[in-house]
Amino acid sequence: MAVFTTGEGVALDLPIARIPTRAAAMFIDLLLQAAVGWTLVAAIAGALVQIQPDVAWLTTVSLVGFVAVVAGYPITCETLFRGRTVGKIVLGLRVVREDGGPIDFRHALTRGLCWVIVDFWSLGGFGAVAVLTSLCSPRARRVGDVLAGTVVVHDRARIPLPSLAVAPPWLQGWAQQLDLSGLTEDLALPMRQYLTRYPGLTPEVQHHLGGALVAAVCTQLRIEAPPGYPPLQILGVLISERQRRTLTTRRSQWPAPALVASAPLAPTPFVPPVDAGWQRPA
Repeated sequence: MAVFTTGEGVALDLPIARIPTRAAAMFIDLLLQAAVGWTLVAAIAGALVQIQPDVAWLTTVSLVGFVAVVAGYPITCETLFRGRTVGKIVLGLRVVREDGGPIDFRHALTRGLCWVIVDFWSLGGFGAVAVLTSLCSPRARRVGDVLAGTVVVHDRARIPLPSLAVAPPWLQGWAQQLDLSGLTEDLALPMRQYLTRYPGLTPEVQHHLGGALVAAVCTQLRIEAPPGYPPLQILGVLISERQRRTLTTRRSQWPAPALVASAPLAPTPFVPPVDAGWQRPA
């Protein structure tokens, strides 16, 4: 299992797909690629017999056909099926972004080209590079995954409900008046990680790292932090308000309740540890 922090600031534990399962999915895909390749070769050969091309034409057609089958197959499948090829569908695997979101054509293109050039065929020693890099990576990522920013996970496992930040009520009015559109994801991510990892941090790290994050967010938003409140409460209310606005905007785009078969389960709140850091100052 690995923790993925989504763009909405929630943490998900997803099971990572390891080498044996990915190898089995690749074997299924290779069988399909071989079938497609032989069919393509037979069709091209039948067409070329009529025009009797020279060696250069044959070399060019062979190279284009090889790239179209070896790279085009995974790129097309992962783009159309949202991170899955036929082999991955059979074994319940899916390619996702580092934040757990779905991939697009750009990610599939990077993975497919790296698969041909680096991980397997041209320079990969028939998969040796892919196996070595996967073994050395905590999330079993090959070179293509690292460059594309993706991870292969099991998509048939039950995904736990995400955790949302809960703001201290005495700061909600202050946060609701702020314009949070200037809060970039580059800063919001370490803020969410700080809140998630807060229980395991030492008091010194809690104070210094929290203070640095508060200073950075106040500079980016051009605001002043409310005096007398610890960093945990300030960062918590900002992330909570950001999540509330994001989820409210997305909820307004959902179908009307009469068209929904069943209401979704409410997410599990993230409640920081009950200590002096989360208590209202006297």
